[in-house]
Amino acid sequence: MTGLKRRAFVSAVASSSLLAAAGHRVGASPLNDKPIPGIAAPAVDSVALARDEGYWGEVAQHFTRAGPLVNLEHGYWGKMAAPVQDAYLQATRQINDESSIYGRKHYGKDAEASVERIARSLGVSAHEIVLTRNATEAIHNLIRQYTGLAPGDRVLYADIDYPQFKTTMAWLEQSRGVSVTRLDLPGRASGQQIVDRYVEAFDRHTDLKLMLLTHASNQHGLVLPVRRIAAEARRRGIDVICDCAQSWGLVDFQIEDLGVDWAGFNLHKWIGNPLGVGALYLRRGSYRKIAPYPGEEDADHSRAAARVHTGTANFAAMASVPWALDFHEALGGANKEARLRYLRSLWTDAADTLEHIEVLGGATEDDWSGMGAFRLAGQSSVDDARALQARLENDFGIFTVMRGGLSGGACVRVTPQVFNTPEDMARLSDALMQLRS
Repeated sequence: MTGLKRRAFVSAVASSSLLAAAGHRVGASPLNDKPIPGIAAPAVDSVALARDEGYWGEVAQHFTRAGPLVNLEHGYWGKMAAPVQDAYLQATRQINDESSIYGRKHYGKDAEASVERIARSLGVSAHEIVLTRNATEAIHNLIRQYTGLAPGDRVLYADIDYPQFKTTMAWLEQSRGVSVTRLDLPGRASGQQIVDRYVEAFDRHTDLKLMLLTHASNQHGLVLPVRRIAAEARRRGIDVICDCAQSWGLVDFQIEDLGVDWAGFNLHKWIGNPLGVGALYLRRGSYRKIAPYPGEEDADHSRAAARVHTGTANFAAMASVPWALDFHEALGGANKEARLRYLRSLWTDAADTLEHIEVLGGATEDDWSGMGAFRLAGQSSVDDARALQARLENDFGIFTVMRGGLSGGACVRVTPQVFNTPEDMARLSDALMQLRS
């Protein structure tokens, strides 16, 4: 990036330092009022924009790239755009300068601003959102503090669910005396196939009371038809905890599109916030079924925040939420989703023609996200997948990650970001062709 370009798009951030000296709080974001050069999208639809390399080249100027590896493992956490990183560093300096004065006097207002910004982006009330350190904290609290179970009831999770959430669901057997059922889903599936599998499980297990439902699989990016599944569960009196740890920012949606009462989110993945910030959603009117965090009080079931006790956290990361959401929304959620889907299709379409490659994820484009996965045909052990990941890294300079937990075996996950290029994906496609030998 040239010095002139960099000075242009960080000018808003630089001005925030002056505002801070005058008592401006770190949580306020000027990015909506001062558009970032290169981010304003042309007046075309998202699918067409996804293929506009000039536009995405400009977007990429707001991110750093570390070489020499091609990094296709961005599902772990999301790299901050430069304006967000600069705002976070400025916030860190200010908070360090003010120390406990900030924590005691000012953090509450910045946290409130971040909650309101998350709620607006997700289309809900701020009273229904609680800041957490990550989606894991949010969903663990929902599972552990759910009050609707009695001995003999049944809970359900699927093989595509996040590993730590599966173990916590299984823990309910020892702690609550319930039966635990695991649902195995196809490695390549359509939305209708997924709905059918869940409905079969609902009808087979009439004692089901609680289920975990993943929106976008962390293993291979399959997008589940959450609204349809949740509606079938609701008709049968089954409560749903929705895992949106990977989906927010990878898929363009609001909470009303899901039709669920409870969900957990990460902001440090596809939203691009600094590490260490998540969110818990609890629909107003549903608080009674999720007990307050031990020691917290909510006698009239009116405070969603009573379900979490985070303690001292990264104040600067939590105050940076408005900046991250401003940048994300300046790109446009639909535009970002379409670009990521396009980049994924550049390798999955090619891989589908290779007999020695098994591609996992969606059966149709509607069931995909920008995340995908594959394995070598007939090689599905964890050791196989680890060896495959190592070979991609060492022989081809492509960084990915092994994912396990699927009933069909382990795989290698491929996760591009908006600053990856078609050339990056072609490099992966070329490597896949050579993996036969």
